[in-house]
Amino acid sequence: MKNIIQIFCLILVLGSCNTESSNVIFHQTHEPKKSQAPFSDAVQVGNLFFLSGQVGMNHTTRKLAEGGIEAETKQTLENIKAVLEHHGMQMNDVVKCTVILVDIEDFSKFNTIYKTYFPQKPARTTFAAKGLAIGAKIEIECIAVKQ
Repeated sequence: MKNIIQIFCLILVLGSCNTESSNVIFHQTHEPKKSQAPFSDAVQVGNLFFLSGQVGMNHTTRKLAEGGIEAETKQTLENIKAVLEHHGMQMNDVVKCTVILVDIEDFSKFNTIYKTYFPQKPARTTFAAKGLAIGAKIEIECIAVKQ
């Protein structure tokens, strides 16, 4: 297992990922209403943070943002921003995103908003899936490096 972690860290080569001294930390959510969720908002290995997928849910109202893919994309990215800020990071610390759209025809609209949040152009994979949790139109997960 240690060799797998070392290989993964080598592939990412994004700073100090020392498996000798790096513990895995499963961070609790900063959103009280998500405290019973069966996943962590962020898992830390050294200076790498693996963020769970976020959807366009307003965590105050617990409802999806209204207004289609644009509104959900913006809310999704604001949710990512909130998780990053909770851990002392910013959007420019993101190095990789995985984007899941329900409808690939939304790609252009999503991308227009996405570019305003990530001018550093992190690596990205985007694909469409038949359905997402709570009827969301988009979900994004990220990997960030804490400087």
